[in-house]
Amino acid sequence: MGHPSLDLSGKTAVVIGGTSGIGLTLAIGLAEAGANVVPTGRRADLVEAAVDEIKKLGRRSLACTCDATQRSSVEALYSAVSREFGHSDILINSAGVIRRVPTLDISEKEWNEIFDTNLTGTLRACQIFGRQMMERKYGRIINIASATAMRAFFEVAAYAASKSAVVSLTQSLAVEWARHGVCVNAIAPGVYRTDLNKALLDGTPRGQEILLRTPMRRFGSLPELVGAAVFLASDAAGFVTGQVLTVDGGFVMSGVNQ
Repeated sequence: MGHPSLDLSGKTAVVIGGTSGIGLTLAIGLAEAGANVVPTGRRADLVEAAVDEIKKLGRRSLACTCDATQRSSVEALYSAVSREFGHSDILINSAGVIRRVPTLDISEKEWNEIFDTNLTGTLRACQIFGRQMMERKYGRIINIASATAMRAFFEVAAYAASKSAVVSLTQSLAVEWARHGVCVNAIAPGVYRTDLNKALLDGTPRGQEILLRTPMRRFGSLPELVGAAVFLASDAAGFVTGQVLTVDGGFVMSGVNQ
């Protein structure tokens, strides 16, 4: 039996960008900790598959697509969740896009698209879901930042700048909403090997450099993010706000490794 303050039974969680990768892993992890979870994204087939996984764990869920770049879409999600569950206790903002391109060559259109999803999409969800949390005097918001917010990575400036801004937004909301019982924190993952990026990491100079700079000498495994999310989503984190919990095998703090 886990510690009672880490038990999410009876809580309702919404995970935007929760149908693949980090978001799906966290959605399943919150369900395993007891929460009813609504994993959402743009693709209906992926939403349905994620909802099925949540229901297999014996939790309630809801199939509703959501595009974080469209305010009306996020509002429709909020309305659907409110009808089904009455309210939401936990919000995870995990929708994100990344493109590798030399910063000299990135178009303003590409730059704006990355910011619209990663930063403004996070703001939209925080505004729409945060209002009811403030009225209820209870909420846990977890934004997904990145190690790139703290250390420069080659040729992903738009992504890194957007994630740095997510950290700043997290801190600003934490200060504004703390008196209303809403804790706003972020998780900053290091480099995790997934089906999407393994070709970029396995045996490549970039992958080898990341491993050299990571004291644990390996990439992260997505389930290793779950503990951080369950903690920040729980009553155990009731006095924790405005924090960035970095889960990176020591990458961000590392200096000389050999």
